[in-house]
Amino acid sequence: MKTRSLALLFVFGLVVIAGGLLLPQWMSYLFTIAMGKGLVVLGLVLLMRAGLVSFGQGLYYCVGAYVAGMLTQFVGVTDILVIMLASVAVSVAIAAIIGLLLCRYREIFFAMFSMAFSMILYGLLVRNQFLGSTDGFNVANPSLLGWTPGAEASSDLVLIVAVFLVIVLGAVAWRYLKSLSGYAGEAVRENEIRLEYLGGSVFRVVYVKYIIAAALAAIGGTITALVSGHVDPEMAYWTTSGEFVFIALMGGTAHVAAPIVAAVLFEALRTYAFAVSPYTWQMILGFALLAIILFMPSGLWSLVERFQNKKARKTS
Repeated sequence: MKTRSLALLFVFGLVVIAGGLLLPQWMSYLFTIAMGKGLVVLGLVLLMRAGLVSFGQGLYYCVGAYVAGMLTQFVGVTDILVIMLASVAVSVAIAAIIGLLLCRYREIFFAMFSMAFSMILYGLLVRNQFLGSTDGFNVANPSLLGWTPGAEASSDLVLIVAVFLVIVLGAVAWRYLKSLSGYAGEAVRENEIRLEYLGGSVFRVVYVKYIIAAALAAIGGTITALVSGHVDPEMAYWTTSGEFVFIALMGGTAHVAAPIVAAVLFEALRTYAFAVSPYTWQMILGFALLAIILFMPSGLWSLVERFQNKKARKTS
């Protein structure tokens, strides 16, 4: 990214953090949750650009959350940086093993196998009384480099860390997509055989993307666990993974900012829908997704692209 773009990104981050801290507590909470889910969807977008749709990102989302919870409750580790690293390490280790099998499949087989592994984790957690079974367990407030904030300040700490991670990881993901490895993913989607003839390894490309997506999902799960103060097996359930796919379809795959914006809009829409119709709020979300698919099949980010194209035509 250009220096000017990085500077604008940094200023945008400061504005977002300042705005988040000034928001009411419940809005700041929803915004932080959206940042965590946005990172999960960012990893899903990397897979979708390679022609793969995963209905199992809830697996690593849940693993990241449970690692955070177990470290704070049973080990006494509360430093948010240590927790993040541990969550990513465990999720990447699991993804490295599962990916050896999963990355050999495509289309519906990849989607269903990924969901199956997520549901296996769900079943194990539901039957585990030590980890609270279906109720889950609480997560202690995080600290940072020896500083332990209060209950309200801990939410602000998670918000700041979440926004920082979104900006940094978003910039890294953008550079990755513009690299040879990033373009190789699109080559996998378009023509795997041609990529193999050119000397590329389709399995390696998919395997790396799968591991990156797992790491991003773990970070998102850790953010969610720390800001909500609770984890439960529902984080691994297939509906959670379907929610990530929903957000990815809302935003589109054209830009790394699309899943973040879509996650924020999704949380706002779901909150509004539940307030208006507590028993049929899913129907409102369904109609919203249907409208996006019909009128903006490339996602909400296509509106930004249209604006940019009109601006380019006026200046030319």
